[in-house]
Formats: sequence, structure tokens, C-alpha cells
Amino acid sequence: MTAMLNTRVVLNARPRGVPVPEDFRVEQAPIPEPAEGEVLLRNIYLSLDPYIRGRIGDGVLGRGRPKVPLGGVIEGGTVAAVVDSCHPDFQRGDIVLSAIGWQQYGVQQAGLLHRIDPDSAPISTFLGILGMPGFTAYAGLNLIGRPQPGETVVVAAATGPVGSMVGQLARIAGAHVVGIAGGSAKVDWLKQAGFDEAVDHRSEHFEVELARATPRGIDVYFENVGGVVFDAVFPRLNPHARVPVCGLAAHYNDVPGDENGAPLQSAGAAVLLPDILSKFLQIRGFAYTEFVDCHEDEFRSRAAQWLAEGRLSYVEDVEAGIENAPSAFIKLITGRNFGKSLVAVSPDPTQE
Repeated sequence: MTAMLNTRVVLNARPRGVPVPEDFRVEQAPIPEPAEGEVLLRNIYLSLDPYIRGRIGDGVLGRGRPKVPLGGVIEGGTVAAVVDSCHPDFQRGDIVLSAIGWQQYGVQQAGLLHRIDPDSAPISTFLGILGMPGFTAYAGLNLIGRPQPGETVVVAAATGPVGSMVGQLARIAGAHVVGIAGGSAKVDWLKQAGFDEAVDHRSEHFEVELARATPRGIDVYFENVGGVVFDAVFPRLNPHARVPVCGLAAHYNDVPGDENGAPLQSAGAAVLLPDILSKFLQIRGFAYTEFVDCHEDEFRSRAAQWLAEGRLSYVEDVEAGIENAPSAFIKLITGRNFGKSLVAVSPDPTQE
């Protein structure tokens, strides 16, 4: 009898610039066996997230953070089903959040798993609007941005899982919300999702249209793009504006030493610092991990309620098959995705 094998995607070469298919390798390996205190999992959904670009490359972002080793399985969050358990807290068939990455099967310590309730919401949403991206939006907006009723909140990459959540939470807080996205289809979705204004950064009149959408200036700018979007937003920031920064998507593929190698190069220190000083601006980088211990339970409870009440909308961009994770990731990192990027690794048992 032939033993079942585990299909996994490993790092074949470190990308320089935009990743290419040859940077990844699909291979077969034995399915691992759980040791005491561990759980064997079968992946159902794999989350594709921009931060992975910094983990696999030597670019200008992601410095000082652990890198995926050459030949190592690409990391990533997943929703998975328990196949075998060597821990009393988990049983076969349980649905959990895990971090076993780009593979069909993986083993993880039970203490690192989070059981989810499949009856509370579609399980894929625990990787998006109810998961890390949603919590990133919740923490950055509420704890750093602190929007007040009537203020103007602008969010970049507004149809992505973080940006779309930011805009909808800002609306719940009573703010005037402006979303920035690329392309007419994304702009149309933002309007349907309840954004007050939506602006296409690909438009040749982008700066004029942004000014028209923010006649009273900008009080909170949720930054996850950088580049020309930041350059257009920065002059419109009001005194005491708050700028949570959780990503710089326009620079993920920058290469040190090339003409794009310095993030925000067109808005250099000579421009930024005088305005930061004279306008008393607060620009604060963050990662969701610094807020998890104090605010994650609060977020999950409130977001699940808002989703059940129909106050939150979301869109998913799903690719089938773990072998297609590299092409789906390249699509994400080049801005061609629409919504939360996922890979359906195996059948969803809650949809059967």
C-alpha cells in the first residue's frame, strides 16, 4: 500500500523584485506524525498575506524579522481540520486556526491553536474579516487612529481585507470615510459597501479627485500602501492627524540599490519632517501582535456581532489547490487580487 504524501510549497530562491514562479517549488513529502502535545492538521483554507513578501526575500522591507529558509515551507495562517491529536483539548474533526503554512498537512503544538465555531460564521472569514486582517484594522483604527464622529478617515488599499474593514469600522464610528483603490470595479464595490467616497489611484486625475473627496482635509489616514498614494494624501493631512502604518504595499518588491529602493523617496525628510512638526502629526507603525493580549477577545465578539447584523461586508479571492498558491501570491503582491486572498487547499467540511 502506497503511503499518502503531503504536497507542500517551499522556497526555491529568494525573489529579487517581483516574485516569479521559479522562486517557489511544489514537492511531495511524507505526512508528519504528531508527537506528545501536538496535533496533525489538514489544511482547508490558506491565507495569502503581503507580509510574506518580506519573509521570503532580501528586499527593503521585513528586515530584522525571521526569514523562511531556502527549502523551507512558506509560512502562512490557515483554517484546518484536526486529523490526529496527541493532546486532550483537540479531537478529530475540530476546526482550528493554525500556522502550518503552504502545505496540505502539518503538525503544530496544541497550545498554538485556536478552536473556531463553524456555526458562528463561514470558516474562511476567520482568516479575513474575523481574523488577523480584521483585528489589524480594528486595533490600528481604534487604538491609534481614534476617529471621532464627523472626522474624515481615508484608507488605502480599501478593498483589501484590512482596508475594507478599516473603512466599515470608521463608518460605524460615525466618520466620513474615503476609500482609495485601483480600478473601477474596486471603486464600485467600495460604494456598495457604504464608503462615503471612493477614489481610483490609477486615475490620471487622482490628486484632484482625492481633494474633491476630502474637502475638509484628512484627520485619520490608515496607511498600508505608501508610494504615490501616500504622496497625494500627506499634504491633505489636518493638524493633529493620526496615521497608523501597518504596511507599504507599493514597496514590497523594491530592490536595494535600484531606482525604487527607498520607500517614500518622493516624499523625503525635507518634506515630511517640517509638516510632521508644524502640524503635530502622529505617524505610528504597528503590528497586530502588540495588541492581541488586551484586545483580541473584544474584537472577535464585536466583529462577529456586526457581521451577523449585516453591518460588515467582505469579498474573497479564492484559488483552488495548494499547487496554485505561488501564482495566487504573485497576483496578490502585484495588486491584481480583489478582496481577501485565499487558497482552498481541501474541501470545506462545513459546505458539504
